[in-house]
This record gives sequence, C-alpha cells and structure tokens, in this order.
Amino acid sequence: MDPVWSIARPSHPSGILFVAKNEVIHSRDNALLKRIRQLQLSGSKGQKARVEQQQAVLDGIHVMQTWLGDTRLHSFITSSSAQTHPEIATLIERHLEHCPNTQIHWVDETLWSSISELENAPHIMGLIKLEQAKVGHQTIKGDVLILEAIQDAGNVGTILRTALATHFRQVICTTGTAHIWSPKVLRAAMGAHRHLHFYEGWSTNDVASNIESSLLATAMDAKDNLYSISKILSKPVAWIFGNEGQGVSSDLLAQAQQVQIPQNSEIESLNVATAAAVCLYETLRVRSSQSDSLS
Repeated sequence: MDPVWSIARPSHPSGILFVAKNEVIHSRDNALLKRIRQLQLSGSKGQKARVEQQQAVLDGIHVMQTWLGDTRLHSFITSSSAQTHPEIATLIERHLEHCPNTQIHWVDETLWSSISELENAPHIMGLIKLEQAKVGHQTIKGDVLILEAIQDAGNVGTILRTALATHFRQVICTTGTAHIWSPKVLRAAMGAHRHLHFYEGWSTNDVASNIESSLLATAMDAKDNLYSISKILSKPVAWIFGNEGQGVSSDLLAQAQQVQIPQNSEIESLNVATAAAVCLYETLRVRSSQSDSLS
C-alpha cells in the first residue's frame, strides 16, 4: 500500500496543509496519464483531443500560478516532491481556499517525465475546463486582434499576452493558427487566456463579413506610416497579423488599410510577435495621450 503523503506548511495551524487521499499512480498506462499525454499532442491530433474533451493542460508552476482561484482549474497533478516545495504547497493551499472541490492526483516521480516536457522544473500541472469554442458568423464590434495562420505556439502565446496588456480582449483565430489551448501557447501567454474572448476556426470571408471595426495590417510597401494614423487608432480597430513566412493573406490585405512599421532597411522584416507588440502598444499610446489631453 502507498504511504499517506502530506504537504508540510509551517504557517498552517496543524503544520500540515493537506493529506493525499488518492492512491499514487505508478503505471505509465494509467488512464489519466494517457489523457494528459493526448491533450499535450501538437498539431491537429492534440487540438482534436482538447476540443472533444473540452480540457487543456497547464504545465509548470508559473503558468499554474496565473490561474490561481479560477474555477476552470479543476485538477492538480503532482508528485511526492510537492512535500518539500513551498511554491507548490502555497499554490495548492490558496487554490483550495477558492475552489475546495479541486481534485489532486499523485504521480510517482519516476513517471513525471512521461507527462511533462519541462526539465528540472517543479512537479506540478493542472487540467482546465474549456468552454465551447465560438465559431464565426457573428458580428463583432470594438477592438479585435486577428491571428491569421500564425503557426508558432510561442508567437501566438506572446501576442495574446501583449493583447491583454494593451486592452485587446477579443481574439479571432483563423484556420491554420496554432491551437490557442496547446500547452506551449498557454505557457507563453502566462494567464492571458483567463481574460480574453476567443473566436476560433474563422475563414478570411468570416473576417471580412463580420468585423465592424477598421481592419489594419502591416505591409513593407504600405504608403501609410504606423505613427501617422493616430486618428484611426483613436477609434476601435481590428489588427491583423499573419503567418510567419507568408504574412497576411492577399484577401485580407485587400480588405485592410495597410501600414508600415518604420525600420532599418538592413532588416527585411520583424518577427510577427514583435510587430504585433509595436502596433498594439502604439494603439495604446495614442489612446493614452488622447485621454491625458482630455483630463
């Protein structure tokens, strides 16, 4: 029989935060571990699993901390190393205060590498419940961020993090964009998902037909300069950022007002996440300046 595990917490009156009630998982073929591996698959297989099961995996202490207190975080997976890791103890304690029905699953340490791709990191991950994805065919007003076939998960997550920082809360992902609920996107976004509204699987026609705000896209040969369109940026806009290699598609470029980001001619182009940050923060700057002038 497995030993009863507990997590020590000196500040807790009893000196013990909680005691593990579940049996320790010792088999790589355990149903939960199989499900976790399936949910972490890259590409269409992983996306299909996450959509069908309406669940996603948070892998790592830092991204877990950003979801603290959110009822969608319904399960913790950890190992015996949690007994001596204060960050894990604090995270679980605080989350249980808000969400007492959260399940805790214990995994033998020797199996951890079979479910986590993080090396030398604290043994903690979580499962979150996903809402039904919002698909196209609905009119969207206000500021919008449109990700068109951006394939790198790190880029997608970084852009989502920047979007929240600059108050762009509506995000449209066209077909071909890295799945926003993949572990890598979730880690790169660092909790931004909690506060954003997503519309997935849109086509370019959906974008052209259902967005009321002015469409904007960057282009190297555009006549307008990013820093000369303050009047446009002062009103709701829909920024489009495209595929790392191909950029924004010709269909959407034809629908959008094209602007260029001034840069040294020795550099051909910016990384899409960098370009998004420049454009979104310029939008924020324009509006902040406008607000200051009115106060």
